[in-house]
Amino acid sequence: MTEICSLSLTAVAGALQKKEISAEEAARACLTRMEATEPRIAAMLRVDAEGALARARELDAAGPDPAQPLWGVPVTVKDALSTKGLPTTAGSRILEGFVPVYDAFAVEKLRRAGAVLLGKANLDEFAMGSGTENSAYQKTRNPWNTAKVPGGSSGGSAASVAAGQCFASLGTDTGGSIRQPASFCGCVGLKPTYGRVSRYGLIAYGSSLDQIGPLTRSVEDCARVLSVIAGHDPRDGTCDPRPVEDYAAALLGNGADLKGIRLGLPKEFFGDGLAPEVRAACETALARARELGAEPVEVSLPHTDAAIATYYIIAMAEASSNLARFDGVRYGRRAPDVKNLEELYVKSRSEGFGQEVKRRIMLGAYVLSSGYYDAYYRKAAQVRRLIRDEYLAALEQCDVLCAPVSPVTAWDLGSHAADPLQAYLMDAYTLSLNLAGLPGLSLPVGLGAESKMPVGLQLIGPAFGEARLLGIGHALERALPGIGQPRI
Repeated sequence: MTEICSLSLTAVAGALQKKEISAEEAARACLTRMEATEPRIAAMLRVDAEGALARARELDAAGPDPAQPLWGVPVTVKDALSTKGLPTTAGSRILEGFVPVYDAFAVEKLRRAGAVLLGKANLDEFAMGSGTENSAYQKTRNPWNTAKVPGGSSGGSAASVAAGQCFASLGTDTGGSIRQPASFCGCVGLKPTYGRVSRYGLIAYGSSLDQIGPLTRSVEDCARVLSVIAGHDPRDGTCDPRPVEDYAAALLGNGADLKGIRLGLPKEFFGDGLAPEVRAACETALARARELGAEPVEVSLPHTDAAIATYYIIAMAEASSNLARFDGVRYGRRAPDVKNLEELYVKSRSEGFGQEVKRRIMLGAYVLSSGYYDAYYRKAAQVRRLIRDEYLAALEQCDVLCAPVSPVTAWDLGSHAADPLQAYLMDAYTLSLNLAGLPGLSLPVGLGAESKMPVGLQLIGPAFGEARLLGIGHALERALPGIGQPRI
């Protein structure tokens, strides 16, 4: 059974279609793996073993279906995505016990493709955090070293994939929340172009920044999942109508040759503040890319230093607006024994939201308030446009941009608890991409020489250039020695 869990999604999907293993066998293997690893990593908020096994038996009774690319494949999803009949909390007490009556679009697509949903992965409350330490329910640990964070906010999803509990997971990325945990946990993570995957059914944090994407063990697996979840959805007004490519098929002609590919290296991402072990791992990967024929091109993104302030003004403003709906009236937590409507609002929100969420709501309300809107939010929106224009100009000089995902490897649990600003600074290399709305792929390229923790290289492409990103990432992945799997 445990041997099944070591397979890639591509391999297990092939074995399922050939009836070499059954859907129930695959589901039981992953559930057994969860039972063995959850006490140490706490990646899952809830496991729906009964529902998963029932779904697997239904699939086995019907038989493999080539039209369903994920037939029988066990997966997990971040608990920010609505799942019909299965509690969805966004990691917050204010939604404790909430059971949606519909699936998120991306979850619908997984089910239609034949996937078996095992359960919901832990996250920072309302996706607000960089270490999955802000969940109201539990702290997730990194499978490579349980004294370290798995990254966030999709840390539960990344840890679940890295620990072999599932073959893929869906995360969400508002400022790096797929790419950074993928880097910390040694798996592949993709933030698609804004609008490539519908946000319908996603509990919003920052509506102009959020995007749903896959976390997997290989680039090919990532391509297969993206082909399933991408596509137009009329229920999301920001979802792009252009046709979905077969991203996995696009990898086949790529081989291991990068001849003629121009790799843009933003000088601002390789400056001061980058840990030596991260720099060394990324430079080794880039040297291998040059051996395969890639051409490095130095580019500049001058407003990188302004990205953190710009991002947090916009993200917190949108969070303040989005979370206003959690008022104790319509759904979620309702404080008992209140005397009037105002007290209901205040007590329900005070009891239901955690410290980090309250911090961001307050800051967001401040930058949107009369007298400060022009000084902060309007200015941030203007700088956001400059950042996007700089990315587009840089991508005219190259095929993809390459940069570290994070300036450091995974940090110790609790080490940033007293200084949230320090955690905000750790997103310096990821959040500008959300401001620009462009796709980014995190690829494991080695282990840090000192920390012995995974290091991720980020590939950044033009809007709706996922096929190019995945093709280049696939070629580089095949040329690198690999980092193995965590021994947990």
